[in-house]
Amino acid sequence: MKVGQVAELWRYPVKSLGGVSVDQTDIGPRGVLGDRLWAVRDLEQDITASARRVPALLKATARYVAPVPPDAGPGNAPEVEITFPDGTVLTSTDDGVHAKLSELAGRDVRLTALPPADDTSLHRMRLQSQKAAVATAQMRADFGVAEGEQPPDFALFPMADLLTLGRYSTPPGMFVDLAPVHVMTTTSLATIGAEVGHELDVRRFRPNVSIALDDPDGELPETQWVGAKTTLGDVDLRVISQTVRCVVPSRAQPGLEVDRGITRAVAARAQRCLGVYCTVGRAGLVRVGDQVAVEAIVASRPRRLLDNATRRAKRLALGLATATADRLPR
Repeated sequence: MKVGQVAELWRYPVKSLGGVSVDQTDIGPRGVLGDRLWAVRDLEQDITASARRVPALLKATARYVAPVPPDAGPGNAPEVEITFPDGTVLTSTDDGVHAKLSELAGRDVRLTALPPADDTSLHRMRLQSQKAAVATAQMRADFGVAEGEQPPDFALFPMADLLTLGRYSTPPGMFVDLAPVHVMTTTSLATIGAEVGHELDVRRFRPNVSIALDDPDGELPETQWVGAKTTLGDVDLRVISQTVRCVVPSRAQPGLEVDRGITRAVAARAQRCLGVYCTVGRAGLVRVGDQVAVEAIVASRPRRLLDNATRRAKRLALGLATATADRLPR
């Protein structure tokens, strides 16, 4: 069923840095061509840096110096150009780029290309980082959860992804947080904007695909798409989960000030979720203006009961993991 059209497409060459909008792009099993083929490595923590914990990274933007070749991917990251807040422009081949990024981040970091898919050395987390990732205090800081507030429901994620996140800072072969493609509707963006009290820039939420709906079904329509196939141009996406939101949308970016009301608004109106994560079923080309179709979802009662039981089991397992991490010395 046709539901709307592609409003915007975004590529983020460097994880946690600002990206660029594009008129068209190939989307394959690892997502948008050229998306997050670079990352910033926190050398002290020995982990891929995230704007959740290093918000200054969002103040820089990245683009490729030449059109992205079709074979770009793990082990083959094209030269990237970074524009810093003071106007300095350096490329990945410049000797000073690591020092400049360290100055921006306020810690020792290094620009790092995505290694070949069979090399998991930049994805594996040390035990200390694994414990911190599930500890209550760190989780509350990452997701802006105040005392007495309900934390995000990570049971929304598929179990395989939860197991991956327990071992790796990013899935092997990618520098994304969870899934290859992140989709949002302009309707959901407007809903949160109304809650905050002013229009919001889509850059705050860093989607790969923004969709304008012809006749929105509710104020957060894509929350109803989980499990469905979504077709954009030549591409088929499978919607695997809602996107649980951390504090990144509230951070400052070029032309955007800190706005902590966004985190509160997403918690109040959307239970800390906005947009959806997708895997790629059929690769192809997507253009701004392409029609978007979403298959109808008909879930049987036994299936719904099984899904509810699975979520309860995941919540129990996550609760035990958090309680254990809180008790371990760090």
